[in-house]
Amino acid sequence: QVHLVESGGGLVQAGGSLRLSCVDSGRTFSVRPMGWFRQAPGKERQFVAAITWNSVATSYTDSVKGRFTISRDNAKNTVYLQMNGLKPDDTGTYYCAASDRGGLVVQSREYQYWGRGTQVTVPS
Repeated sequence: QVHLVESGGGLVQAGGSLRLSCVDSGRTFSVRPMGWFRQAPGKERQFVAAITWNSVATSYTDSVKGRFTISRDNAKNTVYLQMNGLKPDDTGTYYCAASDRGGLVVQSREYQYWGRGTQVTVPS
């Protein structure tokens, strides 16, 4: 069973940083690809970053490359999203997700398990 809980969101000024965490209380975290998505008000959910089960590969949407870093600690059942240089366009609810698939998963439809999200707000 997979149960994901995000934390670390908040209000931060443009240019600031946040680190999001997502903990899985299940027993299969270490073998699952993980991803982060975000949804701004009135917009569709958007892929942000993904990581393979063993951290050998990552992927990012173009708008966050060079600013965000996804990582994981399988011993802690936790995936992280370090966000630097935050911009107002980064505002939204951030969700972590776990997949039953292998490899690097970037499509939201290929994720079966989702957290409830954590809010990130960067005022303009």
